[in-house]
Amino acid sequence: MTLEHAVYCDELVRQTTELRGHLSGVDLSATVPTCPDWTLRKLVLHVGEAHRWVDHIVRTRATGMVEPKYVPGAGGPESEDAAVLDAWLAEGAELCAAALREAGPDLAVWSWAGDTTASFWSRRMTHETAVHRADAAGTVGAPYTLPADVAADALDEWLGLVTFVQKFKKTGTPLGEPGQSLHLHATDAPDAEWFIEIGDEGFTWRHAHEKATVAVRGPLADVLRVFYRRLPADTPAVEVIGDAAVLDQWLTTASFG
Repeated sequence: MTLEHAVYCDELVRQTTELRGHLSGVDLSATVPTCPDWTLRKLVLHVGEAHRWVDHIVRTRATGMVEPKYVPGAGGPESEDAAVLDAWLAEGAELCAAALREAGPDLAVWSWAGDTTASFWSRRMTHETAVHRADAAGTVGAPYTLPADVAADALDEWLGLVTFVQKFKKTGTPLGEPGQSLHLHATDAPDAEWFIEIGDEGFTWRHAHEKATVAVRGPLADVLRVFYRRLPADTPAVEVIGDAAVLDQWLTTASFG
């Protein structure tokens, strides 16, 4: 079950605030291990651009694709000063959340996925920010936690988006062999379980506790990070039971970015 649109709007700002906290006083030229082509500064620019891009899409009621380069301010501040960058990031999140709140969940706007409503974007920006906060936390060695409902919804959204993308892929490496399955089991949140079954034409998923080809058990935020490839599958906090090669295949090929 998805969260309320207003909850996403608030969470978008909260996740941005936590991201800013991870970056306070650190070297922004540091390489991000989970996005090795990026520095921390580039990560901030990516997140801030996304916020301002979505603000523009929603505020202008765009019905077609808008190139981010045409969005005023989306490229980031001219100054290299970290305080200026921080203020720019904070402002963009507030602008995005305000536009989404004003629009309401059902406003029809362009999106790259099947859901063309403002609620798609409030959800997407919440999880986009939360996952890139994981990149920043991992880079600077900060603890990473998420509210259980947000983390569970991030996994639901991720699987839904992978389903959407796989449906339109004409070629590519298979996610696995038909009949293989994966079970995700959060050990710190009641009923936070997912069963993913690979078929002849893609995959299906549901919330269930079932025996699978491979299972991933651990704290919910860590299971989420493994599935977003923000933590290695052999991280000590997570237990992989069964055929780890099936998990490796899935993590290598399942994406929507």
